[in-house]
Amino acid sequence: MNVLCVIPARYASTRLPGKPLKDIAGKPMVCRVYDRAAQAGKVSDTLVATDDVRILNAVQEHGGRAMMTRKDHPTGTDRLAEVASAHPEADLIVNVQGDEPLIEPSLIDRLVDVFEEEPDLPMATVMTKITDEEEQRNPNNVKVVTNKDGYALYFSRSLLPYPRHAGCPVYKHIGIYAYRRDFLLRYAAMAPTPLETAESLEQLRALENGYRIKVVETEAQFVGVDTAEDLEKVNAIYRQL
Repeated sequence: MNVLCVIPARYASTRLPGKPLKDIAGKPMVCRVYDRAAQAGKVSDTLVATDDVRILNAVQEHGGRAMMTRKDHPTGTDRLAEVASAHPEADLIVNVQGDEPLIEPSLIDRLVDVFEEEPDLPMATVMTKITDEEEQRNPNNVKVVTNKDGYALYFSRSLLPYPRHAGCPVYKHIGIYAYRRDFLLRYAAMAPTPLETAESLEQLRALENGYRIKVVETEAQFVGVDTAEDLEKVNAIYRQL
């Protein structure tokens, strides 16, 4: 199976402008993400998709692969579909966020595994358990519930499930996706759906159109970089590696 790992990286960021080029232990953050993603054993190739020549140059100077994409894509899915259109050799597209410099290569491999196990699976993503009540209620932490076979039932910014009775765990959705290439191209061409618009969550478009999303559980810890404080946390971790 030909697996292309794509790292979208936009220069603009409301809270941390120029985020992909922020320094992490001597390297731009996007290059740290690239290096870790490229370590995945089942990835055939790794590529940064950007709309800014500064990011393109940084990745290429680092020895990585990058391509320019349009600036006017309304969603990340549209940017990913542009890359998929340019790579017909790819069977599977894995989308790793450009602000996850601690991404686990083994987790990328696990996502690829589920497509090998399920030949008809169109899409997969990741979740991790959250126990802190404040984190559970934070609308920036997207929650997911699955059926007994591990397929997503719903994603929401609200607390999910509602704790009428104790004992049911709460899972946070981690924004790492894998798609079969042919499905990704169809998915990007679908019109936005009501629940997607209400929650501002693109993955609901797939569920509303009747497609299955496999959700892989992980215990890996994630420190996405959205603020200067997040950046310092990640730098501290890298200094200890």
